[in-house]
Amino acid sequence: SLLLEAVDLGMLLAHALGAGRARLRSHPEEVPAAAAAAGYLALIERRATGEPVAYILGRKDFWTLELSVSPAVLVPRPETELLVERALALHPDGEAKVADLGTGSGAIALALASTRPRWQLVATDLCAAALGVARANAIALGLQCVELVQGDWLNCLAGRSFHLLVSNPPYVAAADPALEQPELLREPRLALVASDGGLGALRRIIQDAAQHLEPGGWLLLEHGAAQAAAVAGALVARGFAQVLSDRDLAGRERMTEGQW
Repeated sequence: SLLLEAVDLGMLLAHALGAGRARLRSHPEEVPAAAAAAGYLALIERRATGEPVAYILGRKDFWTLELSVSPAVLVPRPETELLVERALALHPDGEAKVADLGTGSGAIALALASTRPRWQLVATDLCAAALGVARANAIALGLQCVELVQGDWLNCLAGRSFHLLVSNPPYVAAADPALEQPELLREPRLALVASDGGLGALRRIIQDAAQHLEPGGWLLLEHGAAQAAAVAGALVARGFAQVLSDRDLAGRERMTEGQW
């Protein structure tokens, strides 16, 4: 939309000038130097090809954090904050063992660690480059308490159990035409696309989660807006109770939870 484009342009201009957006608004009469203007035009050209603003800037706000991002990780979305909110609501007090499966930039795990310093957080990812981004974010934010483990979903956590398992796995079907959007073409396919019509990773996590949950523990999964019924059905079939789908700010069912 025109509004989003204006926001993008403002962010790129602030980045090119090395100034805050508040500075741009308060000093609209300032004329940028030629080098800064040329840099701004180069950024606009990159955005015009569909490169996400977050990759151009190298950062993205999520929860109360500013995260570094790269093309090795999915750009954190605002709707994923719903997963953080639900995890905090389901275990509001005391200590907890929590695993974030497929952490990418570390967004979910680091948001939880920043809000619940007594929690023991583990973040997993199959991609070594993604874990490198998560590790850099943990160090920059002073949250090295988050343990980072390379592996495929729960396979790398053998013998360990948790009070909460949270995940924003890939859930887009390989044939989904949305994947042809310029921005999505730039994001890692491993973090977007799943087998079985987009449900493959979700179903695998649901199947394996019971072996890694304490009695009464919770599994929280982000999914596509049309997948709530399928995910809820898989949770019930696996033996989970208290299964509930939650809506994002746009009213779409974007995550489902179940208690073991």
